[in-house]
Amino acid sequence: MMTPSRQTLIITSPFIPAFPYVESMKTFASLFLLVFCFIASAQDKSVFTDKDGAIRGYDPVAYFEQGEPVKGQESVTYKWNGANWYFSSQENLEAFKADPEKFAPQFGGYCAYAVGNGYTYESDPNAWKIVDGKLYLNYSKGVQKKWEANQAEFIKKAEENWPKVIKE
Repeated sequence: MMTPSRQTLIITSPFIPAFPYVESMKTFASLFLLVFCFIASAQDKSVFTDKDGAIRGYDPVAYFEQGEPVKGQESVTYKWNGANWYFSSQENLEAFKADPEKFAPQFGGYCAYAVGNGYTYESDPNAWKIVDGKLYLNYSKGVQKKWEANQAEFIKKAEENWPKVIKE
């Protein structure tokens, strides 16, 4: 006879009828997690997005046309490069559709300083600069000042790093 301290408590329930079922559920859960992790790692990360869409829901064309960051409208959107882009006007949307490469921020809208240092990091739409007709975003205005201090070198390094960091 087993002593109380060595007894195993077996809980039964109409929802968990037997141990083989529990083991198969563990196997299923393990497989589910494996597939989920694989899918999550395979998602396109070529554009920085958050809950508000690409570049936090700001209109990429506005940087060029209005000379400042302008929040886009949910009613004026376009799916491009795996992300939802928002625009402040139908005219800006049409301009983007005609030439998205002209208006989309470099390095998918990730922080240009980070990409120059070999990794990706989120950006702030208010830390921006247009250089040679291209839009660059940075994590913050403080980071942007560091980036601007050696801007040409950071852009060169970021262009070299971009194909590698986007695959990581």
